[in-house]
Amino acid sequence: MEEEFVYWRHITPIGVKVEEVTGGEGKTGRTWLAMARQIYCENGRDGLFRTILHLPSGAPLIEEEETRISITHTQGLFAVASLPKTPETDLSVFSARTVMGIDAERDDREQVMAIREKFLSADEMKAVGDSLERCIIAWTAKEALYKAAFSSGLDCKEHIRIVRLPEPGPPTLRKDMPDPPVGEAILMMPGSDPVPMELYTYRSEGYIITIACAVGCVRYPRGRQDNADKR
Repeated sequence: MEEEFVYWRHITPIGVKVEEVTGGEGKTGRTWLAMARQIYCENGRDGLFRTILHLPSGAPLIEEEETRISITHTQGLFAVASLPKTPETDLSVFSARTVMGIDAERDDREQVMAIREKFLSADEMKAVGDSLERCIIAWTAKEALYKAAFSSGLDCKEHIRIVRLPEPGPPTLRKDMPDPPVGEAILMMPGSDPVPMELYTYRSEGYIITIACAVGCVRYPRGRQDNADKR
């Protein structure tokens, strides 16, 4: 029997909403992705169907919604991170109010260790060491930061710098839990001042998921739990 898809919507400890679609093990490749994307689109606010569009830069957005989103997917996981609505902000351009990105990778993908010198600086290599988990966190952090930068052609070593790696935390902050274990990074945007960034990592269904967002970007109230629905 094929496993059902599972849809889960939650607010992370740093105030970024994430919607995840997992399961569907009987499907693979483009078929799985199309079905996962369909499930996400069917679970819009107030039951409305959502349409995903893309800006000329390639950045995704939801038709007729004034909110920044970022998408990541790999076999078995489709996830969309979003910020609150910012009608005062032009989503087609870089803005400190809406700097956010998300990326995910399987927690056992050892191939990342073989290419770490291509995306990590010497200092970042020391911080990662021989840990596969820390290497995957660094990989997803760099990818999330690249998406957040909203600019193509950035160098992963020169323009995207990890100051401190985050330790994996819970998907949702509970009242009895301490402050989330965030990491730090800096976006060195050409022609602009450095942008201080916050990193947050959590595990989900065998994946490591990392969110990158500007320290001053708009957030949802921290720790508010939403729901989980099977489809």
